[in-house]
Amino acid sequence: MLEGLDPEQRAVATTLHGPVCVLAGAGTGKTRAITHRIAYGVLAGVYQPATVLAVTFTVRAAGEMRGRLRQLGAGGVQARTFHSAALRQLQYFWPKAVGGELPRLLESKYSLVAEAASRCRMRLQRLELRDVTGEIEWAKVTQTTPDDYPAVVAKLSREVPRDTAETARVYATYEQLKQERGAIDFEDVLLLTVGILTDRHDIAEIVRRQYQHFVVDEYQDVSPLQQRLLTLWLGDRDSLCVVGDASQTIYSFTGATPDHLLNFRARHPEATLVKLVRDYRSTPQVVHLANGLLDQAKGRAAEHRLELVSQRPAGPDPVFAEHPDEPAEAEATARRIRDLLTPVAEGGPGVPASEIAVLYRVNAQSEVYEQALTDAGVPYQLRGAERFFDRPEIRQARLALRGAARAGGNDAAVDGAVDLAGQVGAVLAATGWTPEPPAGSGAARDRWESLRSLVRLAEDFERARPGATLADFVTEVDERAAAQHAPTVEGVTLASLHAAKGLEWDAVFLVGLTDGTLPITHARTAEQVEEERRLLYVGVTRARRHLTLSWALARSPGGRAGRRPSRFLDGLRPGSSVRSAGSGAGGGVERGAGRSRRPRGPVRCRVCGRTLTEATEVKLRRCADCPSSMDEALYERLRAWRLDRAKELSRPAYAVFTDVTLMAIAEDVPGSEDELARISGVGPHKLRQFGAEVLALCAGEELPETGSDQESVEDSGDSEESRENGLRPPEKSA
Repeated sequence: MLEGLDPEQRAVATTLHGPVCVLAGAGTGKTRAITHRIAYGVLAGVYQPATVLAVTFTVRAAGEMRGRLRQLGAGGVQARTFHSAALRQLQYFWPKAVGGELPRLLESKYSLVAEAASRCRMRLQRLELRDVTGEIEWAKVTQTTPDDYPAVVAKLSREVPRDTAETARVYATYEQLKQERGAIDFEDVLLLTVGILTDRHDIAEIVRRQYQHFVVDEYQDVSPLQQRLLTLWLGDRDSLCVVGDASQTIYSFTGATPDHLLNFRARHPEATLVKLVRDYRSTPQVVHLANGLLDQAKGRAAEHRLELVSQRPAGPDPVFAEHPDEPAEAEATARRIRDLLTPVAEGGPGVPASEIAVLYRVNAQSEVYEQALTDAGVPYQLRGAERFFDRPEIRQARLALRGAARAGGNDAAVDGAVDLAGQVGAVLAATGWTPEPPAGSGAARDRWESLRSLVRLAEDFERARPGATLADFVTEVDERAAAQHAPTVEGVTLASLHAAKGLEWDAVFLVGLTDGTLPITHARTAEQVEEERRLLYVGVTRARRHLTLSWALARSPGGRAGRRPSRFLDGLRPGSSVRSAGSGAGGGVERGAGRSRRPRGPVRCRVCGRTLTEATEVKLRRCADCPSSMDEALYERLRAWRLDRAKELSRPAYAVFTDVTLMAIAEDVPGSEDELARISGVGPHKLRQFGAEVLALCAGEELPETGSDQESVEDSGDSEESRENGLRPPEKSA
């Protein structure tokens, strides 16, 4: 059970008692760690499967967790969302606690909120309706009543879409309408469960006897109401494992707060703390950019940031692309995607369409990319649009599969198929599916891709369960439909950054990265701007290998080029520097005050004067072929020091400083903190951590002996980094 886990994951898996807090960075294998922890506890006899409740935030994540637990031999463990777990308890205990049947659960609030607004003599447009509905949801998860709403908003200085008194009236009328119609909404599910467990100690004790061990994933997204429910589930026990990353807190508008995660050890001083920082998802280039993005972050979440260390081989550098207008940006993105799709046999990367994503800040940005991909003949799917199992062709396919399973596969076409995927394909053929895709794109291609995903799911299912029957597959599909755990559709994913949370792709395109879009215009306070930075961080860390960040200077062709790249890219894209306080938008929010910045504008070679474009050349401020002024003795001292520090920190050498950064230091030989800060690759975090020692070495001072053994193995990480950059220090003989 513990084979294949790294030391930190193993620590999570084997710590089965008492409160446990796991700070897990993006791509560090947190789901693997916590599912192995549960399975290890079950196999060791510490947990009974039925007494464990694992809670996460999306039905997809819960479905994935259940699948992994089944494979690990812990299939009896419950893995659910907060709402799903609460709804089961509410349905079971409502007759005993209240009497009668549980009120009808609303599928959507929109129609009732619109009616409530009409009763208040307000007519809301579609976007206004969405905004007011969002405010009602926020108020309910923060346990704010309609009467208290205006005062709470004022106290929190919360930016709201409309007059608080108007919203409070709609909120109160909406609650009245629900009562009249005998209905409840999703927030009521949590509120009513909390109410029953608070008022009925006998029912609370039944729940606590049932569930004795808890695991909560994405703990940084817990709302006050969800935390209250978790506290009631726990009672006076402490068998709780929470997992989260404050740097991925992006849902504050729904009431989520990282405070419960950050305050966990204050509430549980005896808690075991484990940090997962080994990134198995992304290449060192992507991880370096992600770390650099958070180097400039501020606030409490930034103080607890995790510096990731990539465990993957080197890959291509992230691409920063500027375009004259949005259609040009979309067309360039579509061309680049076509290049990525080129099969390996034809000399291309051969990235599958399902492993490519285009991510944007707001859904309104998708239209121009839909058009560009259609024009390029590239299939795509919109995430957050119609749900997979609600599509007409999938509903029809499920009916056909269910009928074939009941018939026992006696149909001649089905009976003649040797494997499960062949049987599924034969059944779907009756609905119009063919093994070969239709020509072009559009609705016919979308329908084919949906059905093809069921055939692929059958292939994967048979590999996982050799000998599985058509009836077994139908059961699997039904379970997935109940959990909305859709299979992969072979098409490029178009999604908002919020909808991309928890997902990953081989290639990610982050588009429309301009000030006013990211950070979005209505992010005015320092806290709101920092959440926008974390949103970009989430986008960056979705990429495994290929990452492109792009922006357009104008909206339309021929328009005024008045936009500027997102301030979050300052100091990260070649030739840029971090903006000083007060420069640009953002309500005067300070960004990195008190630190000297690198020069703005194009970076030119200090030797020949040529404008530099390659990242490594920009770092060194010279062409790769121009002569170096490096102090070679200092460079060797810096490398020896870096090895010692890397061993002390149990990190690869390049995680301290890369070869190129050490070369830049040995060429410039800084004499002060300001001069050292101007060198690319020396961010605020590394300046604080290593600045004094580096400056001492530059001044020729000896550092205290650490006892580290300087072996030739020191180059194991650095030579790879040097090869990737194509730049070497000058030969000593020169």
